[in-house]
Amino acid sequence: FIQMLRTAKTRDVLQLLRKAPEEMLPFVVEAAVAAQSAASLAALSDFLDFGKDPKSLLETFLYAAAFSLQPSGELLHLVLDKLDGKQLAPEVWETGIVAVGSLVGKLCQQKLCGLQQEVERGVETILAGLRGAEEESEVVIYLLALGNAMVPETIPTLLDHAEEGPTAITTAAISALHRFPAQHISSEVKQAMRRIFHEKRKNYEKSCRLAAAEILLDNEPSPMDVINILLATNEMEEETATFLLLKVQHSLH
Repeated sequence: FIQMLRTAKTRDVLQLLRKAPEEMLPFVVEAAVAAQSAASLAALSDFLDFGKDPKSLLETFLYAAAFSLQPSGELLHLVLDKLDGKQLAPEVWETGIVAVGSLVGKLCQQKLCGLQQEVERGVETILAGLRGAEEESEVVIYLLALGNAMVPETIPTLLDHAEEGPTAITTAAISALHRFPAQHISSEVKQAMRRIFHEKRKNYEKSCRLAAAEILLDNEPSPMDVINILLATNEMEEETATFLLLKVQHSLH
């Protein structure tokens, strides 16, 4: 079916979308996203109305885009255009922002970061939303999107939120940082994780401290980091201390 869509003309894909039975429509939308031909994307652009279509169908489209194995810049362009300036249901907006991060990350994995203007637009869309976010839940969604994108230039932003935010935001930011490859876990990142784990600036929830320790232990830990983490377990609950000891053992192996 996908192969057929790849050779179809825009008007034929659009007609298929318009005439599909309601129970089959999500399948056709997913297939059109998977086809990723110029015609199928143009048909989706004409067919999908983010102001009127049911949330379930819009989320189907966004999930299909987010989970696309080798997305194109055109697919990211379509998602960004559909999100731009729209008053959306919260669930659709959240899925859309996370999808943008996922698409950016996959395009960068294809070495298209500097070649696709849409990648830059996608990153800026996430960062602009993060700067304007007022609710804690909104900030968490944007941080999750940055974790999906894994663009090194956003690491300073993630570090700021990791150290200064409330628990949910700190957790989301550290989780996003943990997704980056080892070559991007710089001395600056490690210093921030040390400050969080050892609570140099303020008190952090146990889960945040453990996540910071994981980054230190999973990315070429220094002997001093291992020693300091082991010493810190003396003051922790048994369950937490055991978890860290197991992480240290795994790192040593």
